[in-house]
Amino acid sequence: MTGIFTFSGQTVLLFSNPVQVAGFFSGTLFLYVLLPVSVLVLLYLLRRWFLLRIEKEVQKRLDKALRIKEKALRMRLGYDAEVLVKKGDQAKVRSLKYKSVTVLFADIQGFTRIVEQLNPDLLIDELDHFFFRFDSIVEQHGIEKIKTIGDAYMAAGGIPDKSRVHSVRMILVAMEIHAYMFALRAQKIAQHQDFWELRIGIHTGPVIAGRVGRNKTALDIWGDTVNIASRMESSGVAGEINITGATYQLVKSFFVCEYRGRMPIKYKGEIDMYFVRGILPELSVDGLGQTPNALFRIRLQHIRFADLEEAVLERLEEELPADICYHNVKHTIDVVTQVEIIGQGEGVGEEDLLLLKTAALMHDAGFIVDYRNHEESSMHLAREVLETYDYSAVQIEKVVALIAVTRPDAEPGNLLECIMKDADLDYLGRSDFLNVSDTLYKELQRYKGQMTPDEWLEKQYGFLSAHRYYTTTARNMRQVNKEKQLAELQRLMQNAT
Repeated sequence: MTGIFTFSGQTVLLFSNPVQVAGFFSGTLFLYVLLPVSVLVLLYLLRRWFLLRIEKEVQKRLDKALRIKEKALRMRLGYDAEVLVKKGDQAKVRSLKYKSVTVLFADIQGFTRIVEQLNPDLLIDELDHFFFRFDSIVEQHGIEKIKTIGDAYMAAGGIPDKSRVHSVRMILVAMEIHAYMFALRAQKIAQHQDFWELRIGIHTGPVIAGRVGRNKTALDIWGDTVNIASRMESSGVAGEINITGATYQLVKSFFVCEYRGRMPIKYKGEIDMYFVRGILPELSVDGLGQTPNALFRIRLQHIRFADLEEAVLERLEEELPADICYHNVKHTIDVVTQVEIIGQGEGVGEEDLLLLKTAALMHDAGFIVDYRNHEESSMHLAREVLETYDYSAVQIEKVVALIAVTRPDAEPGNLLECIMKDADLDYLGRSDFLNVSDTLYKELQRYKGQMTPDEWLEKQYGFLSAHRYYTTTARNMRQVNKEKQLAELQRLMQNAT
């Protein structure tokens, strides 16, 4: 029995037996002590578990981001460039042969006479001013400064990063250097002061490149190409850009050049020479031949695309797992080919065609990072890599959007996306569909679980039945054959039953 009494204004509980006493205190202890402590412990454990999950997910994403950056670095920077940009002990750095490098020599005409007439301090200041400006120009165009020797300035394009556009870039460098010298000359004439004139010679060919020096290494190049470029400069004319026939063949689609005859070169015979007169009118701003326009840059990007293609396909060839037998190098090449065929059939412009080819080239690059989210990895790689290959930020985002539309559940929203979608699924209407489908089946068995051959036939039949080509060009090319493949799948399914 329990009683409640009031004594001196205080409420007192009385229990009739020990069990009641124990029950009361155990209930109170649980309610006011054990339960709150248990809740706090549970909340702590839940918080710790949640934080560990977040930490694990963050680490997973960080690891993936690092893998993407590492893969992107290899696409941006080839092995040769990696060796040549390396600093440190000369003995550890190899000299390398480059098959195609464009070499520029610039030299001040009549420098010996100027030295005799000019104050030495003023002479050094003038030269420093010139060469500082030259350094800025070559860096802006991705050209490598090699060295200065007295009044001579030497630069090379195509090292350490190999490219197919170094000769065009070098002509732009030479034109900009001359424009700077012409502006300076006009200023000097207006001030009734003497001015300096510059000769420039350019040649393209193979070189040996390497780093020289023990404590402070510097990149240098050697070979006949260097000597011939020097001869082009010495046989040139002040204010003119004198190039060899070899360089002319590489730049004639971009620049107006004037043939000026041949020069004998020891052990090389006679070499053709040309003066560069300016950019082709249709490729220059206002047709004046001095400043490249948007079309100039796009056509240069089409040439640069070959460098990107070589880098990406090389990485896919070396780093794709052997059991990725469908989404391999061959598939990438097929899609690049198809976007070009369909794009031309649909009448897209030069820039759009470039973006389609770029997206097709990179849409499966993410497989070297991971399998299940390869589209996302491909988009990250595109953002990491394409700026190095002269793509603008706007162009890169358009390429990323084209890669995104290759997801199975994505619907195209414009013509370029329709072309991309049709090119990626081109195999559905090819005569070798069944063979390609079998290859895809083997790959999916490895990465996405087991499926019987009969289940695969039904899945492919359902997919092919629901599929449609989005562009007129793709429908004209593949629709009839796709219907034949559907009939063949139906026959195989009936035989299976």
